[in-house]
Amino acid sequence: MNEIRQIMRTIKSQLKLQGKTYRDVAEALALSEASVKRILREENAANLSLERILQIAHFLGLTLMELTQEANHQGNRLPTLNQNQEKELVADKRLLLVAVCAINHWSMDEIMQVYRYTEPECLHYLLKLDKLGLITLLPGNRIRLNITRDFEWLPAGPIRQYFQQSGLHDFLDSHFHDDEQTLSFSHGMLTEAAISKLHSELRQLKRKFADLHQESLAAPLKKRRGVGLLLASREWEPAEFTGFRRLPGKAK
Repeated sequence: MNEIRQIMRTIKSQLKLQGKTYRDVAEALALSEASVKRILREENAANLSLERILQIAHFLGLTLMELTQEANHQGNRLPTLNQNQEKELVADKRLLLVAVCAINHWSMDEIMQVYRYTEPECLHYLLKLDKLGLITLLPGNRIRLNITRDFEWLPAGPIRQYFQQSGLHDFLDSHFHDDEQTLSFSHGMLTEAAISKLHSELRQLKRKFADLHQESLAAPLKKRRGVGLLLASREWEPAEFTGFRRLPGKAK
């Protein structure tokens, strides 16, 4: 029964990922929308027939084997890469670009439409990502991500170092003056308890950003735009201010 429930969860996630609704399923299977909702309720897992699973899988463009593999795959996703994997990505910026596109759920065709990759080149890089374990390249050059929803680059790892050295200046090189650009900087003196609360609020904002990213995947690529969110907090005083501090033990 747990396997059927996992398949049902996978069907729902695939519907969301492909931007399809229960109404679309209903039309394809000649059912009412209410019937589809009832069929896909987890408490009705015992009543979900193999034939119905097969019909929905085909509607999603998957074989029964692919749907089952996707369901089994859900619990084996990577929360991070290792140092060597990140180093390989950073060493080849065209590979890194394809990786970023894949992480953002671009198809191979979409990558080639936007960036200057030939089909053999794009396929070459996707196969490299498959070998690294970041994705699985499925039949028809479809891309399955092998990472968790809260996937992160390694703290102080090669990707973050690359961003700090090459991307941070580029990201901040803006006047941040229009309604779609936001830059806010504040400084204050906080207690340990207040700092802990601030970090908790920042983690919640990061989760909200991830949720909005997930919700946006249902929209076609042309309606989605790349948005960078930089969250930073640490105990800090400008170095020039620190230079005016009294040395310990020195009299006034």
